[in-house]
Amino acid sequence: MPRQIAIVQARMASTRLPGKILQPLGSTTALGQVLRRCAAIPGIDGVCCAIPDTPGHEPIAAEARRHGASVHAGPEDDVLARYHGAALRERADVVLRVTSDCPLIDPQVCGAVLDLRRDAGADFAANNTPPSWPHGLDCEAMTMEALDRAAAAAVPGPEREHVTPWIRKAPGLTRVDLAGPGGALVGERWTLDYPEDLDFLRALFAVLPREDAGWRDVVAALDAHPGIRAINAARRDPARVPASD
Repeated sequence: MPRQIAIVQARMASTRLPGKILQPLGSTTALGQVLRRCAAIPGIDGVCCAIPDTPGHEPIAAEARRHGASVHAGPEDDVLARYHGAALRERADVVLRVTSDCPLIDPQVCGAVLDLRRDAGADFAANNTPPSWPHGLDCEAMTMEALDRAAAAAVPGPEREHVTPWIRKAPGLTRVDLAGPGGALVGERWTLDYPEDLDFLRALFAVLPREDAGWRDVVAALDAHPGIRAINAARRDPARVPASD
């Protein structure tokens, strides 16, 4: 069976909310919530936290290890190289990319993206091309061969500051997308970037039926508590919301 590894990119720097991923959230930290959920993804063989190799990131490494994740340090600005190094370290055949600012990442959605890639025999699978899920459930799965090619061919700049731009456009690679519920949910903001997002997530976690609640439970909680949904409404990206018919 292919060895499937979830790699979570994480760093301390954040101009809008410094140290955001180590902020308390529920019974742990925002990063802890992400790592717990990644460990629960069906078919995942391991979770690795990919951190910069610059000073000041040991608190992230310690938190990752506390939650059973391995740690790989690589270039801060060449995130593609950091991911590639983590994948090589973990002997991955398939890599699932998750970012550390998504504490509501859904293991079942991630598992469905992995299954879609496998069943389609694709080089790359995602669930945001185009956006059809709430912002904060985004993930991408790619073969090690595709990641190898990207690491070798991507040029400095956006192609290396992010992980998948080269894979998303390279000729000869096959790509598939997992469609989500669409509609108004596409405009939901379940990620952590601004202070308002942290307020939103803390209020939401206080009313969830359990900390590992899936996306449908999150929607139900927000429908029952519309005031929570309004907390970070001003930070939503209108470009993610489909035009009305």
